Amino acid sequence: MAHPQEGVASPAIPQLSFAALRHPGYRVYFVTTALAMMADNIEHVISYWVIFEKFRSPELGGFAVISHWVPFLLFSVYSGYLADRFDPRRVIQVGMGLFITASLAWGILFVTDALEVWHACVLLVIHGFAGVLWGPASQMLIHDIVGPAHLQSAVRLNATARWLGMFLGPAVGGGLMLGLGPAIGILVNALIYLPMMSWLWKAPYGPRFRKDHAPPVRAVRGLGEIAGTIRDIAGNRTIVSMILLAGCAAFFIGQGYQAQMPGFAHDLGHGDVGVLYSMLLAANAAGAFFAGIVLESRGLLPPNPRTALILAIVWCLAIGGFAASGIYVLALALLFVSGFLELSFNAMAMTLVQLQAPTHIRGRVIGLYNMSALGLRAFSGVTIGIVGGMIGIHWSLAVSAMALLAITVVLLAFSMRPA
Repeated sequence: MAHPQEGVASPAIPQLSFAALRHPGYRVYFVTTALAMMADNIEHVISYWVIFEKFRSPELGGFAVISHWVPFLLFSVYSGYLADRFDPRRVIQVGMGLFITASLAWGILFVTDALEVWHACVLLVIHGFAGVLWGPASQMLIHDIVGPAHLQSAVRLNATARWLGMFLGPAVGGGLMLGLGPAIGILVNALIYLPMMSWLWKAPYGPRFRKDHAPPVRAVRGLGEIAGTIRDIAGNRTIVSMILLAGCAAFFIGQGYQAQMPGFAHDLGHGDVGVLYSMLLAANAAGAFFAGIVLESRGLLPPNPRTALILAIVWCLAIGGFAASGIYVLALALLFVSGFLELSFNAMAMTLVQLQAPTHIRGRVIGLYNMSALGLRAFSGVTIGIVGGMIGIHWSLAVSAMALLAITVVLLAFSMRPA
């Protein structure tokens, strides 16, 4: 039997340009999110550089990746429970507080030259948990700010703000290191989280301001909470297909190819590998940012599960083309296209999951989506990195893209079957 909410979300709602930005509260949230995401990436740039210079430990670098994504895998659903049970503004503030704590602790350890490996491990884990708390609660909050009618615009612009922060973070982080040094630079970085934390104290959103009162939130049931949430949404074909799409994309590709970008840059060019590497990363981020601006300016691509799956199929082809390309300019263009498509289908998938999630467990369903879309990225280092060590990174990325393509075609056929 079809889920009562299943289907294409709100087809009759007119698509307005930058619809979410018509809400004053969302304008503030967009800017503060971009700043917080930039600060997140500044911390990565500075802390990873100091860790590399001090310890020269590939194992610690690998732990940095694991500690960033594994908390999403293990605790996203519980974070969603907190967003259901408590005011999402306060949950986000706790996350921002952990980000600030991590930056301040890094700075103090850098100033005193007291950094040890175990310090770095603890702070990397704290940073990972901060991101877990931020994720589901932020999606709950934007739903409160703009409502269902403009939700896709808000989700898409939220993703655009994050990509903008990721694009600016390395440049600003590098500037802070050069101008102020790593210690002072990362201490200054802690201040960049404050605008969001301050605005959230009085922002008129959250449970107290909702017109509809959801049923009481059930108590969290340990590890069974994940299984319980899966059972709750199992009858909704759209939610299931979008979570599977996000999880498979994270598992097979995720950000694994970005970690291998220095190798791709070396194979594609004979000039300054550092410049080639930076341009490849910038092309991917620029494509995503461009997608957010273009799609929002025209109100294009209303949420539809089949559209999301078709966009993902084209994304697989673009990633596969990049893996096979031996021409730098073509590789650059394909990365730009892949960034455009990645934001497009991921934002659409998140919108569909939010719109069709039962109100009283929306946070947990978002947490389940984040567990799939973000937590499974921890394994993309295996599918692309470790396998790439055996067969080459070009082949491992191409094989991963083709495997994901096959799965996505199956999901498309599944979504087109009569309910």
